[in-house]
Amino acid sequence: MPDFVGAVDQGTTSTRFMIFDHGGNEVARHQLEHEQILPKPGWVEHNPTEIWERTRSVIETALNKANLRAGDLAALGITNQRETTVVWNRRTGRPYCNAIVWQDTRTDRIASALERDGRGEVIRRKAGLPPATYFSGGKLQWILENVEGVREDAEKGEAIFGTTDSWLLWHLTGGVDGGVHATDPTNASRTMLMNLETLSWDEELLSFFDIPRSMLPEIRPSSNPDTFGVTRANGPLGGEVPLTGDLGDQQAATVGQVCFRPGEAKNTYGTGNFLLLNTGHELVRSKAGLLTTLCYQFGNDKPVYALEGSIAVTGSAVQWLRDQLGIISGASQSEALAREVEDNGGIYFVPAFSGLFAPYWRSDARGAIVGLTRATTNAHLARATLEAICYQSRDVVEAMEADSGVTLDVLRVDGGVTANELCMQLQADVLGVPVSKPVVAETTALGAAYAAGLATGFWASTEELERNWNEDKRWQPSWTEEQRTKGYAGWKKAVGRTLDWVDVD
Repeated sequence: MPDFVGAVDQGTTSTRFMIFDHGGNEVARHQLEHEQILPKPGWVEHNPTEIWERTRSVIETALNKANLRAGDLAALGITNQRETTVVWNRRTGRPYCNAIVWQDTRTDRIASALERDGRGEVIRRKAGLPPATYFSGGKLQWILENVEGVREDAEKGEAIFGTTDSWLLWHLTGGVDGGVHATDPTNASRTMLMNLETLSWDEELLSFFDIPRSMLPEIRPSSNPDTFGVTRANGPLGGEVPLTGDLGDQQAATVGQVCFRPGEAKNTYGTGNFLLLNTGHELVRSKAGLLTTLCYQFGNDKPVYALEGSIAVTGSAVQWLRDQLGIISGASQSEALAREVEDNGGIYFVPAFSGLFAPYWRSDARGAIVGLTRATTNAHLARATLEAICYQSRDVVEAMEADSGVTLDVLRVDGGVTANELCMQLQADVLGVPVSKPVVAETTALGAAYAAGLATGFWASTEELERNWNEDKRWQPSWTEEQRTKGYAGWKKAVGRTLDWVDVD
């Protein structure tokens, strides 16, 4: 058997390809950013063709860096930004429009209408999700209603839908020449269209959005011994590699953190933050503002479920300091700037750029910086930005404890923001529990590789994967309980100032 497994990690701001060995160690990677298209306030788009071109490039470059060929890969996995919606023509391969990104809020009226007339309760019961702009169903409805030719082509079976995993999978397995149109239950569970109990598209839910079933990809297990297909010789891998793993990015990170037992949780720090708690085969319905979602399905095994707290803006708030305000030149500079002050100087930054996700689910909220005085500096704002990441995570942890009864004794963390030592220390301080980072911090790609490798026998069992996990660093809380209580009270007060800022019909 070949010695390596590859993983495409198609994220919100960039695409990377990583290669791992049998010990779960990184062998090579390459990463490229893609354009963030912001045509109107609240609208966020990506160019699907650019994403596919970036994917081809990162695969080819990473293989060249490691002096490897397609034949050296035992399997290929895909993980992806979830909910981001792509519609393309299966005959020409061309997208009908830009992808509508998960952060986009143009579907707020669709979500509000679902909530008003009672359909929202059916969606919660069947799909585990509240009606929200976050999810794919409303975005697909918007495209069908507003992009010329899509409805007509959908009725003819030519216009097809997918999240970015489906878009890339289709291209990697042949595109217009027999490409496979498929997804997995973790991505399908983020559409408001899949029944959590049956793991199949639900006719009643489809009717709520007036979506033709023929547009939808086939749902296959996340780790699939029967494969999602094989890569074509004319693609970036240059040969036939079994494509056997597909997971939404946050579920992939949960697998990469080897959270295979009920009660185990991880928090991924990327463009947004996503905290998942494994609930095993039990489908736990949240009463505290969390999402009930698929954690993974391996082969023909029973599906494993999770509770998830999704936070829209965390790492992207640091990018905002760089790109929109220009007070830092790179993400790493945020730590040095924030260290220039001992505290936030009394200011709080609530980055509700596209509303608030878990546990509030308020699309009427917008970002706010409160508590400003003449003494406020860029350093205070940088520190408040890092604290916002941590306070939003505490909101989710408290909701998770209320729903599950599980009290965290340690938080496993991963993602790009974990490189910020101050932010991780603040997270331990705000939560009052230790924070633990693994040696391989990019667990999203690792989880996709694990899912692919398990399907082919490259790894024999989840127990073998657990033995691969090693801690790199642990941060212990240093704040007093009084500091923690006072700081969180200020945060909750600041959140209240962001609500009812825009009118939602």
